Amino acid sequence: QVQLVESGGALVQPGGSLRLSCTASGVTLDYYAIGWFRQAPGEDREGVSCIDDRGRKTYYEGSVKGRFTIARDKAKNTVYLEMNGLKPRDKAVYYCATKPICMGTIIRPQPGYNAWGHGTQVTVSS
Repeated sequence: QVQLVESGGALVQPGGSLRLSCTASGVTLDYYAIGWFRQAPGEDREGVSCIDDRGRKTYYEGSVKGRFTIARDKAKNTVYLEMNGLKPRDKAVYYCATKPICMGTIIRPQPGYNAWGHGTQVTVSS
């Protein structure tokens, strides 16, 4: 499976913004739909957003819709998650994954997906 690398997490104040990056070496991400997921302490991993392989369709979980934007940069072989209006409940480790299942606001990894990277920590606190 394709190994992805997440970056861009940080500590921000409520209402702040961050841009997370998802990239891979030796693999063109254009061939894959990409999903962002997050896992808060003591919680299950949940889907946040995904984008199809052509960058034409995007999907968002309900609580982030209108605040987060997913986008591709083909030249940089990177998928971004722009996060605005961050809230304390957005605090989590964020991961990206290939070929997510995306249906409306339902975003899930492929069954048996086991190529999770280290993720990137997002902390929202004053």
